[in-house]
Amino acid sequence: MRFRQIEVFHAVYTTGSISAAARALHVSQPSVSKVLHHTQDQLGLQLFTLVRGRLVATDEAHALFIEVAEIFKRLTSLQKTVGNLRNLGGSHIRLAVVPSLGLQVAPLAIARFRERHPEVTFDVQTLHHDNLFEALYERSCDIAVAYDPLLHPRMQRRELGSGELMLLFQKARLPDADATVPLRLLDGQDVVGLTTGGPVGDLFAREVQRQDIAIREVVSNQTFYIAAALTRCGAGMAVVDEFTARASVDATTAFRPFETPIRFKVECVHLEDRPPSKAAAQFIAMLASTLRQVREPQV
Repeated sequence: MRFRQIEVFHAVYTTGSISAAARALHVSQPSVSKVLHHTQDQLGLQLFTLVRGRLVATDEAHALFIEVAEIFKRLTSLQKTVGNLRNLGGSHIRLAVVPSLGLQVAPLAIARFRERHPEVTFDVQTLHHDNLFEALYERSCDIAVAYDPLLHPRMQRRELGSGELMLLFQKARLPDADATVPLRLLDGQDVVGLTTGGPVGDLFAREVQRQDIAIREVVSNQTFYIAAALTRCGAGMAVVDEFTARASVDATTAFRPFETPIRFKVECVHLEDRPPSKAAAQFIAMLASTLRQVREPQV
C-alpha cells in the first residue's frame, strides 16, 4: 500500500464515511472513493460494506487497521520531521523534564522562547530519574532536564542552575514559622514521604540519617507535586524541591528553606553523540535564565 492509500483507508476507517474522510483530508469525495476502490481491488479484500446507507468496516478492515494505525503514526511523524527540517530555524525540540519542572519552570521557558521563535515547536514529556537515560537512548527526547542526574559515559551534562529542598506546610500548622526552619522540626512529625529512589530523595535521606531524625512517614509517593497536593489537603508536611514549593503555595499553604540548605544541581543531559541543535541550545540558555528568575523571589 502506498502512503496515499494508507491515508485514505485510515481516514475512512476512523471517520466512518467517505464524505467525512474527504473533509478530513481536504480532498473531494470522488477522489477518496477512487483511492479506496483501487486499494480494495489491489489487495483483493472487501474492506467496507454499505449497511443502511452507512459504511461498516469488515473483519479484514479491522485486522488491517491494527497494522496501518502504527504505520500511519510513524509516517505522520516522519512528515512532521521533514517539514521541520525544511524550515529555516523551524526546529522541533523534544524535551523531557522531571515532573517538578513541568509545573512552572518548563512552561514559562517554553512560552518565553516561542515568543521570540514562533517557528520552533515542542514535544514535552515528564519523566522520573529512572527513565531518563532510557528516553535518551530510545530517542524519544533530545534533551532531558533533571536534578543531580547520575554520571554516565555516553551522556553529556550541562549545569543550568541549582535548587534546594523546602518544607511545605499548612500555615495553621506552623503559624509562627521563622524565615528558615531546622530539619529537626520534622522529628516525630507526620510527613508526606519524599520521592523515593531519585538523587534528591537520596540526598534528603542521608541528611535525615546524619542528624538522626525520626520521621513518621504517613503517606509515601514518588512525585513531588503529589506530595504538595497531599500537604495542601492536610495530610502532613512535605519536603519538596523549591520549584514544586513555589508553584504550590496558596492562601493556606507556605514553604520555608531549611536552616542548613540541602542543595542540588539542575542539569541538562543529552547523548554525547547527539549534541543539541542550534534551537535546542538556545532553549537551554532560556531554561537556565528562567530557573534563575523563578528562584529570585524571597520566601
